[in-house]
Amino acid sequence: MKNQELKILMVDDHPMIIEGYMHTLMTTKKESQTLEIDIASDCDSALKAINRSKNIGQPYDIYFFDISIPESEDGLYKNGEDLAKRVKLTDPDAKVVILTMYEEVYRIHDIIRTINPEGFLIKSDLTSSELASAFQAIQNNPPFYSGTVNKVLRKSLQNPISLDLINHKMLHLLSLGIKTKDLVKHLDLTLSAIEKRKKNLKELFFVEDGKDETLINIAKEKGYI
Repeated sequence: MKNQELKILMVDDHPMIIEGYMHTLMTTKKESQTLEIDIASDCDSALKAINRSKNIGQPYDIYFFDISIPESEDGLYKNGEDLAKRVKLTDPDAKVVILTMYEEVYRIHDIIRTINPEGFLIKSDLTSSELASAFQAIQNNPPFYSGTVNKVLRKSLQNPISLDLINHKMLHLLSLGIKTKDLVKHLDLTLSAIEKRKKNLKELFFVEDGKDETLINIAKEKGYI
């Protein structure tokens, strides 16, 4: 059987987590696979590795990006999400895996909409066997989503109300108890624009009593928060 060489870049700012990922991949890979794994801990070191691999004509086959990593020194790349978007544009043949602690519904939907990763893993779902399954699936039959992501997507399919990122984020902020007048601090919108969006949301979710609390409860039931 022909040997398959895979070049992998893992980007996470926690060395123990990286070590665990590498150990899992190396011990569960197929016998016919040879893995060359590079690591990076922030946006700048990741960019340096990406550029170096392209300069020598050996681009990475698979990227693992943690969302919460230190931004680049020039401020152009804020996190792993920005790096994943770049790779998707410049290296469309590569496989991208997103790893994150974030479980907010609006964040999950936004990552799928803007990145469409071959793998999407919530760290609280992650076990060695889950990572091993994800690794094989993204090579052969992507995408692979961990349990929390699948749960969010199933709920949204059952209740197909289309929301943009701003409305998703607004619902999330309201569910945290943030007052409407204070949403201007979190959203790049005027108070009147926020009020208009909230009114439209109540119509979309058929909030008959007009209360914010009812809107939040219905949105939670339907899997939008």
